[in-house]
Amino acid sequence: MIPLFIKFGFFDVLDILMVAFIIFQVYRLVRGTAAMHILVGIFLVGLLWLLVRAFNMELMTSIMSQFIGVGVIALLIVFQQEVRRFLLLMGSKYNLQNFVSLEGFFKKPAIAEDVSEAIADACDYFSATQTGALIVIAQNTELFGYAQTGVLLRAKVTTELLENIFFKNSPLHDGAVIIADNKILAARCILPVSDLTNLPGSMGLRHRAALGLSAVSDALVVVVSEETGNITFVKEGNYKVRVTPDNLRQYLRKDYSGFVVK
Repeated sequence: MIPLFIKFGFFDVLDILMVAFIIFQVYRLVRGTAAMHILVGIFLVGLLWLLVRAFNMELMTSIMSQFIGVGVIALLIVFQQEVRRFLLLMGSKYNLQNFVSLEGFFKKPAIAEDVSEAIADACDYFSATQTGALIVIAQNTELFGYAQTGVLLRAKVTTELLENIFFKNSPLHDGAVIIADNKILAARCILPVSDLTNLPGSMGLRHRAALGLSAVSDALVVVVSEETGNITFVKEGNYKVRVTPDNLRQYLRKDYSGFVVK
């Protein structure tokens, strides 16, 4: 006898939500990259496999079954960078805190007013003089691993110090400054580079580094272009170009009204 109703319980809902969350995170990681085209190709191959099985095409089914059988290993090879970014995203301090406490959803470390003023004033100067700069403001995600790739400073944030760090003849200018707990934690830091293919031509390596870090952390990143002098603000994988110093002060004070998602 065929049951009239399908049993649908709490764990079924949880199962669907977990799968949806994983699919969404995978989409975030491959969106706009060459890996997105590969993912579409894999989906089409899987769809073709289902069709040949449905029509009992034994030869094609046998061939494609062998292909699907080694698919997991092939996926790990092809998507090794995306898998690494996914694991970094899932294993970051910020995300682990969210699983054990609701505090991470509501509480963000405050950026001191004098720190936001120093950053905005320095970026105003960098924009006027077309000095390239890359400034990271840590939030909940632990960035000490990236800080260790540069020179640890643990210095007070001042406009003068930031201007000296990014002065073109300074030994610390090439790389990112990481600010954590309202202190300059390190300079000349190396950040992960985004492989997005749909970025404007005016965006260079600093912008890709900003987007790369933003994809695996909740850090706020400010970029000043050496070519155009434009200030770009990056948050959670989204960015806004041609930000004014006043806009930047507003964003650093956690007021994101007017922040246009790109």
